[in-house]
Amino acid sequence: MTRFSQKQYQRQVLVMLVLYVGCILFAWPLLHTTSNLFLKVLLALAPVVPVIYLISLLARRIRASDEFEQRTHLIALGTAAAITGSLGIIGGFLSIAGVLKFDGSILIWVFPVIMFSYNVARWYVLRRYGASSWCSEDTSIWFYLRFALLGVVMLAIALMSHGGLDEYRLGFIYGTGAGCTGAGLVLAMRHWYRHRYRDE
Repeated sequence: MTRFSQKQYQRQVLVMLVLYVGCILFAWPLLHTTSNLFLKVLLALAPVVPVIYLISLLARRIRASDEFEQRTHLIALGTAAAITGSLGIIGGFLSIAGVLKFDGSILIWVFPVIMFSYNVARWYVLRRYGASSWCSEDTSIWFYLRFALLGVVMLAIALMSHGGLDEYRLGFIYGTGAGCTGAGLVLAMRHWYRHRYRDE
């Protein structure tokens, strides 16, 4: 089995994120313009394809890692499943009681909550072992700056498209763009800071 390098993983993650954003911006709005059931299903599930590929990338990365890394991944995934399951059952009981009103669209947040919980849990586990998951040795600062650049491009698109996009798409672009820009800049600065003081 060929080695799945960190650079290959990062490159493919960025490509899938761009495809996901493209599906949300350009495929989903067409849902309201077609009455063909088959086409509607295809358009509705278009953003799922890059997400499933991201899951397969994560599985491939875990499979190609050593036993220590596999252990940290499994602890993080177990923690993420427990957190997401707990939030789901809390939300379900509150919805049944009439305290909160949820519709089916709440399900779209399950995967982001799992991934966020997984990353935080893995960071914590690696920190306990004296390692780091976000700024590894073979991760370039340009990887994080590319996230920031992607966010800036999305914010520019939102500013130029104010009259032509509905509130949902504008909100999505602004939120995702700001998130990518902020996370990219923070992680790039952290990476630069760690390397600077390590070299000294």
